[in-house]
Amino acid sequence: MNNGEILVIDDEPQIRKLLQISLEANDYKVIQAATAQEGVHLAANHSPDLIILDIGLPDKSGQNVLTELRQWYDKAIMILSVQNSEQDIIKALDNGATDYLSKPFRTGELLARIRASLRNNNKEELKPIIETGNLKVDLINRSVFRNKKIIKLTSTEFSLLALFAKNEGKVLTHQYILKDIWGVGSQNETQYLRVFVAQLRKKLEENPNRPEHLITESGVGYRFI
Repeated sequence: MNNGEILVIDDEPQIRKLLQISLEANDYKVIQAATAQEGVHLAANHSPDLIILDIGLPDKSGQNVLTELRQWYDKAIMILSVQNSEQDIIKALDNGATDYLSKPFRTGELLARIRASLRNNNKEELKPIIETGNLKVDLINRSVFRNKKIIKLTSTEFSLLALFAKNEGKVLTHQYILKDIWGVGSQNETQYLRVFVAQLRKKLEENPNRPEHLITESGVGYRFI
């Protein structure tokens, strides 16, 4: 069984070896690059299902590689880096990264995020009904159920939930969400977004103070699980 092909672009041999062992043990095919130039070349020739990209490469910044790849590569790109400042994370996500995981990392979490990112590759093939845990979101009829009971949402609340659901597992920055739901002029209204997320949590979560679905990525945005 082959769960997909993953390209690892990282200049640390130990990290590449660890990733190769972990990913191949979970039925992924792995190809590797130690430099930005080699990575872009392999991406172009193999068209992998997902790319794991380090920011600190010897010949070019991973942020620049990300921007270059996004000119033609439309599948998942996960950043794996020791550079984990809020500014670095936001910049990478805004440049088109699917997800961002800091080194050192837990293998289980990495694999879970890879699975979510690969599902997101095929989001255009998703059924109009999305089910996760005790939630069911019907995108066509604009209805939401929790524990099989219908939940009443406002039009804006549903649009926000639909955006999250269609990007399941992916970190969405505050700016991305605000632009998508409320338009360009609202990209700095993060407090406005917090209010709507709090309202959604009250309606969707078993315990809004300990959310299981709408997860806060501190200083960056939100992830829907």
